[in-house]
This record gives sequence, C-alpha cells and structure tokens, in this order.
Amino acid sequence: MPTLLRAAHLGGFHHEVGFRIDPTASRRGVCTVTGRVEHRHLNINGVVHGGVYATILDTAMGASVVSLLREGETTATTSLYVEFLRAAREGDTLTARGDVLRRGRHIAFAEGSLSGADGRLLSQARGTWYIWSSEPQSPPPPSAAPASRSRRRQPS
Repeated sequence: MPTLLRAAHLGGFHHEVGFRIDPTASRRGVCTVTGRVEHRHLNINGVVHGGVYATILDTAMGASVVSLLREGETTATTSLYVEFLRAAREGDTLTARGDVLRRGRHIAFAEGSLSGADGRLLSQARGTWYIWSSEPQSPPPPSAAPASRSRRRQPS
C-alpha cells in the first residue's frame, strides 16, 4: 500500500478543504477520509455544501482505487454519482469510506459512504475510475492507408 501512504502525505484538493486520508483505517481496496466541518464548508442554508460531500467521497473512493494500482499506473475519476441523504452541520466530524467493487484492466468501480460521528449515513456514492500507464508510450508503427471499400463506376 505504499502508493496510498504516499498519496496521504502528498495532500491535494481534499487536504486544502480540510480532510485527511486516514492510513490506519485504510487497506488495499479500502480508504477512509475524515475531517471536521468548519464554517467554510457550509452553504447559504447553514449546512455542509454538497460539493464537500462529493469531494470527500471522491477522495475516499479514488484513493481506494489508487491502493490497487500497479507500478507505473495512474487513475482519474470518470463518473461520480452522489446521493445526499442528511445534512451535516458546523462542528460535525465526517468519515467517508471508499471500497473498490471491481478493478479491471482500465476501469475500476467503487462505492462510498459518508457518515457522521454518530454513525448515521449522510451520503452514499458510486463511481468509475479510468486506469492507464503513466509511463510514456512509444507511438504505434505507421500503417498503410485503408483500402477503399467501394469503387465508383465511371460513366461510359
């Protein structure tokens, strides 16, 4: 799990928002992200903005995929579906858990849950991640131009 531990120390957008990957609660295929809700996380209604939920869940699920990457691979979110079930408020502690459901050659599927300190489910999500080699690829060899499929009849 060296890639996940490295990611936990690098930070990133989730770090700027004030949430951290918890390596002690994470393992291959699973990642936990935690943080405390601050005033800056609130929307105009005084509850946590949906973008904060999405960020935490995307981070937990994406890092769960990162924990399964091979040397030279990288990944990025290709789709994210978030359901908002309950509101969180300033001072609440949030915990997101991401679990890889399936990892293929180029696509990984993950699900996530976001809970408050009391264990109540606040949000759930599903997403997909594209996986590719981060090492430079040599260009494909040149190929011959494709043959024409049909020939036009010339007028006689």
